[in-house]
Amino acid sequence: MVRYSTTGRGFSSGNPIANALVIIIGALAIGASVILGFFAFVVLASIVLIMASVIGIRVWWFNRKLQRSAKKAPNQQQPGGVIEGEYHVIIEDKDEPR
Repeated sequence: MVRYSTTGRGFSSGNPIANALVIIIGALAIGASVILGFFAFVVLASIVLIMASVIGIRVWWFNRKLQRSAKKAPNQQQPGGVIEGEYHVIIEDKDEPR
């Protein structure tokens, strides 16, 4: 039967130089991950900001174009107005088959 001890949770090496190198390399890896994560966030946020600006400008341009076309054609009927037309009432006999 093998017993595992939990009291030696430190580094497996008894060499203090190796332990110092592990700590330094670990700190550098964590620092590099934080810096790369920050720059990845900045790049992604920049892409989202540029895309939002392009879409916003396109929507503004489209609305401006619609307003200009509405001003140029004032003879067109406004929504909610009267629609003119002809119609014919067709009475179908429900007893006759089609």
